[in-house]
Amino acid sequence: MLERKPWKGTTVKQEQVVIPDLTVKDLLSVIPSHCYERSTLRSLSYVVMDLTIIVSFCKLAYVVDALVTPKHITLPYSFLYPIARFVPWAVYSFIAGLFGFGLWSIGHECGHYAFSQYKWVNDVVGFVLHSAMGVPFFTWRYSHAKHHAATSHMTREEAYVPRTRSQLGLPAFNPTQEDRLGSQVSSEVQQELWEAIGDSPIGAMLTSFAYLTLGWPAYILMNTGGQVHYPKNTNHIDPSSIMFKPEQYFLIMVSNVGLLLWLATIGASISYWGFYEVFRTYLVPYLWINHWLILITFLQHTDPLLPHYRESEFTFPRGALSTIDRDLLGDFGRLAGWFGAFATHSVSEVHVLHHVSSRIPHYHAREATDALRRRLAQDGITLQGRPGGWSEMYRVFRECKFVEDEGGVVFYKNAYGLAAGRPLFADHTASDSGVEVDEKH
Repeated sequence: MLERKPWKGTTVKQEQVVIPDLTVKDLLSVIPSHCYERSTLRSLSYVVMDLTIIVSFCKLAYVVDALVTPKHITLPYSFLYPIARFVPWAVYSFIAGLFGFGLWSIGHECGHYAFSQYKWVNDVVGFVLHSAMGVPFFTWRYSHAKHHAATSHMTREEAYVPRTRSQLGLPAFNPTQEDRLGSQVSSEVQQELWEAIGDSPIGAMLTSFAYLTLGWPAYILMNTGGQVHYPKNTNHIDPSSIMFKPEQYFLIMVSNVGLLLWLATIGASISYWGFYEVFRTYLVPYLWINHWLILITFLQHTDPLLPHYRESEFTFPRGALSTIDRDLLGDFGRLAGWFGAFATHSVSEVHVLHHVSSRIPHYHAREATDALRRRLAQDGITLQGRPGGWSEMYRVFRECKFVEDEGGVVFYKNAYGLAAGRPLFADHTASDSGVEVDEKH
């Protein structure tokens, strides 16, 4: 009989995460009925507000730029003048990116018919707003509907799908050296996993940066971050892609026409005003918009304490409640958090409510969220995470590396195979949905 070696490794205290057994009726019944009311004029007023703020800051940047000359101000060195002229454009691009993403989120509301009670108004406004930002409106609406129907489902979710141990080619699970829930991992296995994943602070920073800058076009054009069982040529341009139905062909092509008009407008603008002018007034804010889109949505759906489900344990309410609310820019203080929410219409702060009922317009979402949170608190469920920002993006990126290949409910593990959360079911048992766990180390 072999002698068991002394346990050498790490044991972590995990947070028990309540796995809800609520029904759709339980969730919807607590939301005040007037929160479902949509006003076309009120919704349009936010479009006008966002555009007015963006144009005003652009005009202000031009004014300040023109004043930064030796004729108007004296600087000690000549090289400081171009640096000083850069500042107003940097401020403008940041503001335009935030409020531009506010317009993006209004287009997103149109995709859910939360903008207006009239379908054609939602279609027209959503198509115009999203096409102006390089988004295939109808195409994305089709895949986004699947995302809402199967949020955090390991094989039916459309975006931010966790990669499993085997999909990443990591060392196979060793029940004698680690437990499946990730509370105990031997030093040997930790070293093997860390070397296979290659986690490092610099690597995490560079990967996060690439994700924030290229993540959106990579998802649209190559399904990056989407379902791994889809064919390699899956994208949001080809109407024959596996995620679409034949009857959706026409509107997918309409979306493609919108993209072509967008590209043609950019090209014509560069031809008329020059690349530099288009770059500083549109292209840089456009990059900021894509940046906010990825940062906000990644953090809404990715956290060490958010469960992901396989078919045996998935329900629509569980999927809707596997998202998280965060105060955008809240890590810079209360004022910055207020500004982030104001500019983006609270899209980051009320996301759980949005998955429970996507037709509630943003101007009613705060009230509806408060009502929903009170109901969830009765079951011990809190879905308010740390503030959303760059430091949180970095933290989550390092803590969420892979999930296990087995288990009806799984949580992300870090590069050492350790998980921060474990499921707590209604009968107050913590398990991984039927998978035996070897606790003897």
